[in-house]
Amino acid sequence: MGLIVKKTRLEMLFYKHYSFDLWLTLIKSNPAFKIERAKYFHAHFNASNKTIEEISVIFRQVDLMVNHINERTGKNIDAEEMYLMVISIINDFSTAFQDIDIDGLYDEMEVLLLKHMPVVYCSDSIHVLYKLKESGLSTTSLLSNTGFIKGKTLRKILNHLELDVLLDFQLYSDEVRMSKPNLKFFQMMLDQIDKTKHADLNLSEIIHIGDNPFADVKGAEAIGIKSLLINSNHLTIAHLIS
Repeated sequence: MGLIVKKTRLEMLFYKHYSFDLWLTLIKSNPAFKIERAKYFHAHFNASNKTIEEISVIFRQVDLMVNHINERTGKNIDAEEMYLMVISIINDFSTAFQDIDIDGLYDEMEVLLLKHMPVVYCSDSIHVLYKLKESGLSTTSLLSNTGFIKGKTLRKILNHLELDVLLDFQLYSDEVRMSKPNLKFFQMMLDQIDKTKHADLNLSEIIHIGDNPFADVKGAEAIGIKSLLINSNHLTIAHLIS
């Protein structure tokens, strides 16, 4: 009887395709970046003389607001638009944007970010991805909403952290104009799975893992695949191979 129970557990934990969220699932921010970013805006876009602390709060407010808008609409507000929102709020909602080199500003923020690189969320993040890749039985991918940091920059980060080689493909909301939990975004992930590696792939054999109960869990379940909520609850990514 014990052998049967053990086999059932293994079958429940094995999936042919694993889709992962990025932030607070595989990586997390370097606190130094947010500090230096606030200092940059304090020095360059601060006619109203806000403090660095006030600017940090504004960044957080815009980040949360845009994240909720993207989740609610299923669409995507660009990083450049978010930076303009921050500048407007810093300067008491001024809309004098005509002299701002918005593309140059994003490039400056990318340089700052790569100088203060995000880090792997925890040691298990790489370990689990490596084990899944090593088995040769499953494929893996990334399905990530973006905010102040674009997909093109995140690809550079994952390459630096050596996570990209453990993923079969990466999808970012800013690149496809859709955000989780948009079913079309999840469908795009399903459509890109290499079916030649998985004969007769069923939705029940696919799982999406993330920290957001709404964007990750509800989005996955709405399209009919399995989901696993981690890090914002009592579970960690290690549960996948436990």
